[in-house]
Amino acid sequence: MRIVFMGTPDFAVPSLRALVDEGFEVVGVFTQPDKPAGRGNKLTACPVKAFAAERGLPVFQFEKVRVREGRETIESLKPDLMVTAAFGQILSQRILDISPLGTLNVHASLLPKHRGSAPINWSIAMGDAQTGVTIMFTDRGLDTGDMAISEAVDIGPEETAGELSDRLSLLGARLLVRAIHLIEDGSCPRVPQDETLATYEPMLKREDGLIDWAVSARKICDKVRGFNPWPGTYTVMPDGSALKIWACAARPDKAVPPDVRPGTVLLSSAKGGLFVACREGVLEILEMQAAGTKRMTAKAYLMGKSLPEGIVLGEVDRA
Repeated sequence: MRIVFMGTPDFAVPSLRALVDEGFEVVGVFTQPDKPAGRGNKLTACPVKAFAAERGLPVFQFEKVRVREGRETIESLKPDLMVTAAFGQILSQRILDISPLGTLNVHASLLPKHRGSAPINWSIAMGDAQTGVTIMFTDRGLDTGDMAISEAVDIGPEETAGELSDRLSLLGARLLVRAIHLIEDGSCPRVPQDETLATYEPMLKREDGLIDWAVSARKICDKVRGFNPWPGTYTVMPDGSALKIWACAARPDKAVPPDVRPGTVLLSSAKGGLFVACREGVLEILEMQAAGTKRMTAKAYLMGKSLPEGIVLGEVDRA
């Protein structure tokens, strides 16, 4: 079977590796153009391109694969099947019509829940106890195509989006190979999605990481885990500088004193730790990164810096 693969980040690499290791003929790998990275803004290949080069697979990069040159390149490869995994571009119907067996997509949620480009992040940030991977047939809609197979996994209580992505990428690779073998023997299911159960979450932006202290400590913890490592979560110090929060814990054993505003620092000491009042409950900041410092535990930060009790995070002192 001739397969064209489309993917970009680390999440997509296990799927491409599985196709190669299973002996499928990957006739072309399409990925996003190289982007500047690091202090020198040096053009850097994405993980999928790096893996494809290592295995000697032909790589094609288009800003928009749906332009004529991209479409004609795919047509010239004569794929029987196309596979996408976190590709980052929308395929036109003319491209979807190229492969006679269709296009499979490796989607990191239990569809129809969490359609969109950041299902792993939002599943954690919204407090889900379970998620999974769905192998679906791509159509013109956004993650609306028929489902082939899926498998659920539990989300760990302290698991971050980065950690969950690693697990789901391996699961997705395994399910992808299974789905292709089902297509080969003519027994692959095509189950329409129930639109009444569909949810769609937006693409993440850096500013989405701003913490709202006027919610529960539990919700803030879910957001911190869900947005780790990207886009990260942060609050604003009274001087206007950003304070990144990398890890935290809800502390049900701590009570918020009456009439204390959300975001108020309740305790701040190298020995006792850093505790902040929320609308519901108390949050302990475990790992943080203040402006001009490295990522470190809150206790390590407080050994050399002061963060006065009583200040209100998320509010800038205009005095």
